[in-house]
Amino acid sequence: MGRGPGVAAALFYGALAALALLGVRDVLFLYEENRCSMTYMYEYPEYLKIKLPKKISRRFPAYELYLYGEGNYAEENKNLILTGIPVLFLPGNAGSYKQVRSLGSIALRKAEDIDFKYHFNFFTVNFNEELVALYGGSLQRQTRFVHECIKIILKLYKDREFAPKSVAIVGHSMGGLVARALLTLKNFKPELINLLITQATPHVAPVMPLDKYLTDFYTAVNNHWILKAQDVRNLTTLSVAGGFRDYQVRSGLAFLPRFSPHSSALFVVSSAVPRTWVSTDHLSIVWCKELILATIRAFFDLIDENTKQITEDPKKRMMVLNHHFVRHPAKFFEEDPETLTELKGTLIWIKIESSDWTYTVYNESDGKYFVFPLSNHRKTYSHVHCQSGMMDTGSWIYGCLNSSSVCLEGFDLSWKAELLPTVKVVTLKLQEYPSLSSLVIYVPAVNDNKFILNCEFFQEDSRTVQLPITHLFSFGLSSSKVVLNSTGLIHNVQLQHFNQIYQAFKIYIESHCHPHKERKTSVYRLHVPWSHEDSITVSKVPSSAEISAKLHIAQPENDSTVAVLNIYSSLGCQYEVTIQTSFSQVLGQVIRFHGGSLPVYVISNMLLAYGGQLSALISTGQCSDFVLALAREAKPYKVDPIVNIVKFLLGNCLLGWHNFLIISKALVFIVVIFNKTLWTS
Repeated sequence: MGRGPGVAAALFYGALAALALLGVRDVLFLYEENRCSMTYMYEYPEYLKIKLPKKISRRFPAYELYLYGEGNYAEENKNLILTGIPVLFLPGNAGSYKQVRSLGSIALRKAEDIDFKYHFNFFTVNFNEELVALYGGSLQRQTRFVHECIKIILKLYKDREFAPKSVAIVGHSMGGLVARALLTLKNFKPELINLLITQATPHVAPVMPLDKYLTDFYTAVNNHWILKAQDVRNLTTLSVAGGFRDYQVRSGLAFLPRFSPHSSALFVVSSAVPRTWVSTDHLSIVWCKELILATIRAFFDLIDENTKQITEDPKKRMMVLNHHFVRHPAKFFEEDPETLTELKGTLIWIKIESSDWTYTVYNESDGKYFVFPLSNHRKTYSHVHCQSGMMDTGSWIYGCLNSSSVCLEGFDLSWKAELLPTVKVVTLKLQEYPSLSSLVIYVPAVNDNKFILNCEFFQEDSRTVQLPITHLFSFGLSSSKVVLNSTGLIHNVQLQHFNQIYQAFKIYIESHCHPHKERKTSVYRLHVPWSHEDSITVSKVPSSAEISAKLHIAQPENDSTVAVLNIYSSLGCQYEVTIQTSFSQVLGQVIRFHGGSLPVYVISNMLLAYGGQLSALISTGQCSDFVLALAREAKPYKVDPIVNIVKFLLGNCLLGWHNFLIISKALVFIVVIFNKTLWTS
């Protein structure tokens, strides 16, 4: 009879353990394969140790500063006569200073391509691979050493023609937090850094708050950035997260909000970065070739031609970062692009009256212009959408003001386009361009190159459908389906009420295409409008594709936008979209966001059970069975449902989080008093 409660408790905790293991399995093993290309060095990497002043060496005996180099470049810099742009790399928890080699090597190759018109000097700090994510006592010391390194680096350029006044910093993991902590130092001048790029840095909170040093450090840094936002006004910050492959630092922790209307802060997940489109794990983010290339391209576009250094204009810095990390128009960056462009009247001009158009380009000996008059289309359609399979950086779509059959000058609308893995696309709302009389598509002369151009006019309502998500506790047994009857180029499927981090779904897309149609691959993009965490899937048609839908960041309370599944396809294809709850991924989200509480939960229950045994030993002289003590004393599961019910009711009644926190604290206080009463009874 006495074993009944113990067996029930064992079964209960066994079921909890099984669910937790399913969640752990989803986090650690069920993610996309590593699609990053490895970065290789063409010459042997060398690390030139920078001699530090004796005073600095005595204060920080375990730390060192190096300059990265390869081949002739390394040999030429041994005398430290530097003329480039300084960038400082900071490794993270147990990180090596040699992780700078991917950035340094690709930057060197890029400089060689332009005959060293501009080049970067990459410095790196050796923190002796300290475990700062587990023990925060070293973080303040690392921050002070980095401050000294910045001053030493700038002294190396003293009396140069284009001497830098600031240093750009790239920080991996906890190295990014150390870089942000520089602003908390009393004697630090904010103008010493104008650009900070962090890779998989947990900005919001530590992954595991294991000691007071760590939590105090976080509190000091984040409070400073909030309360003294004027210090970061001229600092441009980019935080890049790795996505779901990075199970060490979940991407939500890397979120860096705008601390003031004047701050320049940007947060992106690597899966959303143009020309990257891959998730990275915690280490591969420092060598993922696709992401490193985007970073180095941004660095070179940030250079001011007059000062030969990174531009001091915060607006331009944000424009460059948005160009390379948010929305890429498939064109080289230009600060002030020419909007009005002269078109070649001598080429062939072809008038297109149809509302949908496809043209296959192959071995074109002469260039052509295809003209789409807009006057008739405005009466019937709200938008025009065009796709080009030619992945060059030239302009290809224009808007004309005059109504003649030949347009001599046109507005370059190519800057409105967006680059996707297999096509570049542009969608224009006709109402926003009332002065345009026609749309012009330019097809250049090409040899041995084949690609497809498509354009269509459509009504927005006909291409937008709403798909209700399935309930969290449907366990994947039910599904919600929508059939897209249109055979157009673009469809937008709005995922209603998909806005919380504990939600997780599988989306199945079946494509059916008319035979004998020349088609491109389809591109499916899960677009999250309140956060740059889009994910892109490329699939052949006709086919079936499976997409995982889950969030890194929940929708803010004041945000009314809707997550959307964008489908970019060929003409002549129909789609069937099905969504169902993925219970295993729901458990994975719980572990991803709250897994750090699991060890605390287990240890707390053990302590409660040991307290019950101790109480029994004192009162009866006998030590009770551990399982029975666990069943009798450790009963937080009886309180958790009450807390969740209160949270649910408050959410429905719109009473807000403040009241919920007050009630939750009261419940916790009652539980503590109840357990103390048990111990002393």
